[in-house]
Amino acid sequence: MSFLDVEGITASYGPSQALFGVDLALEEGEVCALMGRNGMGKTSTIRVICRLLKHSGGSVSLGGQDLGALPPHKAARAGLGLVPEGRRCFPNLTVRENLIAAARPGEWDIARIAELFPRLQERRDQMAASLSGGEQQMLAIGRALMTNPRLLLLDEATEGLAPVVRQEIWAAVRRLKSETGMAIVVVDKSLAELRGIADRAVILERGSTVWSGAMSGVTAAVADQYLGV
Repeated sequence: MSFLDVEGITASYGPSQALFGVDLALEEGEVCALMGRNGMGKTSTIRVICRLLKHSGGSVSLGGQDLGALPPHKAARAGLGLVPEGRRCFPNLTVRENLIAAARPGEWDIARIAELFPRLQERRDQMAASLSGGEQQMLAIGRALMTNPRLLLLDEATEGLAPVVRQEIWAAVRRLKSETGMAIVVVDKSLAELRGIADRAVILERGSTVWSGAMSGVTAAVADQYLGV
């Protein structure tokens, strides 16, 4: 059994089925790129793992613990840290308050977040609403790390950001991979960046896993067939 095991997941939003059979496996310390064209089920898969969307079939486990019956807050306590699409910082709280709101005991504290993202330390007393999009993304990642997760899930963490800020985010993810034993799932469209950081890849099409393997196996032909690039 892998550290993260997602097997045969099916899930729906009301009468509309979104996932038809998603499989994903990840070991501790590995980075998995979860890829696919828009609308293929990537965010829905992340939501199932975090228990924000109930699955109707299949199973999800983390470190041997079945997450299927857990509510979202208990899944988070089991070791899940989510950086959601759209950032979703608390706009009327300061940077420091956003970080403290999510804090759980462990190695990640405000000082360590400041070392990873010095800009957050400079803006610690600013309201989150006053930050740039890139700074809000750093705050969203810092907030997730403050939960001291065993699995970090990054859903489109660089989408819509300026190139220089995107590189800062990617540099932070590379540090997390090299300096921690954290497992990471990354949803992103930047194949070039993913090639430099991910150990394995899972590609979804119409809510199902259609390709999985080592990231090195995502050839130009595979990318052309499933990703449209």
